[in-house]
Amino acid sequence: MVVSMTTALASHNNWFTPENRIRLLAFAMPFSFYGWMALLNNFAIEVVDFSGREIGILQTLREAPGFLSFTAIFLLLFIRESRLAVMSIILLAVMVGVTGFFPSVIGLYTTTVLMSIGFHYFEAMQLATIWSSFKGSQSARKLGRQIGAKSLGAVCVLSLLWLASEHLRLDYKYLYIMCASVTLLIAIFVLYNFPEVDATVKQNKKPILRKRYWLYYALTLMSGARRQIFVVFAGFLMVERFGYRVPDVALLFLVNNLLQIWFAPYAGRLIERWGERNALILEYGGLIFVFLGYVMVESSRVAGALYLLDHIFFSLTIAMNSYFHRIARPSDVSASAAVGFSINHIAAIVLPATLGFVWLVSPDIVFMFGAMLAFISLLLSFLIPKNPQQGCETLFSKFRLKTLVKS
Repeated sequence: MVVSMTTALASHNNWFTPENRIRLLAFAMPFSFYGWMALLNNFAIEVVDFSGREIGILQTLREAPGFLSFTAIFLLLFIRESRLAVMSIILLAVMVGVTGFFPSVIGLYTTTVLMSIGFHYFEAMQLATIWSSFKGSQSARKLGRQIGAKSLGAVCVLSLLWLASEHLRLDYKYLYIMCASVTLLIAIFVLYNFPEVDATVKQNKKPILRKRYWLYYALTLMSGARRQIFVVFAGFLMVERFGYRVPDVALLFLVNNLLQIWFAPYAGRLIERWGERNALILEYGGLIFVFLGYVMVESSRVAGALYLLDHIFFSLTIAMNSYFHRIARPSDVSASAAVGFSINHIAAIVLPATLGFVWLVSPDIVFMFGAMLAFISLLLSFLIPKNPQQGCETLFSKFRLKTLVKS
C-alpha cells in the first residue's frame, strides 16, 4: 500500500518541488519537537521531580547544541544542506521517541542534548536551504509559508496529544513514541522520494563573520536571549503558578498554532509590504507589553492570552531573517545561517540556568528582564534602513553613502 501511494504521488512531478520538500519537513518537525515541548514541563515536574533550578539547567543543556550550530558548516563539505536537514530531523525524532524510557534527571538531560543537536542542525539547514534557493525578495513569504506548515504540524500533534492524554490516558513513554514516529516516517519518505535542493549560488563552506552584518548579529543575539525567557519560563509559569495539566498545555499550544497557520503566511506578506524595519518595531514594542503582562497577571486565562500574543509577535521575527537575506552576499547565506544560529544561542548558554536560580527568588524579575531585552531590541530596530541592501545595511551606512555621493 505504501509503495502504491508513493508511486501515485511520484506520477505528479509538479508536487515534488524544492518548496514542497521544505514545507513537508517543516510540517514533520513539530510532531517531535512541539510534542516534546508540550510534554516537557509536566513530565519534568510529575515524573522527574524538577524544580525551577533543574529546568533552567536542562534548557541550558538543550541550547548548547544551538550555540555549536556553526559546526554544521564543516559537514557541508561532504553533504548538501537539504540532505543534512533530513538526517538531522531523523536524529531529532529518534531521541524524542526514547525520552520516556529514561525518567531520571541524567536520562532527561542526555536525551535532551541529543535531540537538540538534531533540532538545531535541522533549523539551520532549513533556513540555509531557503536562503540559497530563493531570491531575497521572496524569502519573507517563503519563511512565512514554512512557519504556516510548522503550525499545521503542531496543530496535528497537539490534537493527538490532547486526545491521547485526556481520553486514552496513555503513559508518557507512549506519548513520546507517538509523536516521534510521525516525524520519522515523513523524513524517510522525503529522503527517498524528493530530489535534492540545489543552491543557486555556490556557497562558502567556512564560518563567516563580516563587520557590515553587525546589526543583524546584534538583533540575533537579543532575539535569542528574549526567546529563552519565553521558551523556558512562560510555559513553566503556566504549570507551576496556574496548575495547567497536560491536556491544558496541549490545548493552549493547539490554539496558538491554529492562530499561526492563519497569521504566519500573512506576516510574510505584511513584511514585504511594510518593510523589515516597521515589522520589527511592532514586534519588539508588543513584546515589551507581553513581558510586563506576565509580571502583573493573576488569571490563568489572561496568562494564556499573553502566551498566544507572544507567539503572534514572534512570527514577525521573519523580518530579521529577511533583512539579512537582503543585505548578504548570495555566497554567504548558508554559512551565515549556521553562524547566526550560534550567535542566537550565546545567551542560551548562560540565561536559563542563571534565571532558574533567580526564579526561585522571584519569577517577576525574570519577566522584567525580558521586557528590558525587548526594549534594547526595539532601539536596534530603528537602525534598519527602510530599504536595506548590500552597501546600505544600517542607517549609518546609508548616511555614509549619501556623504560619498555629495562629495
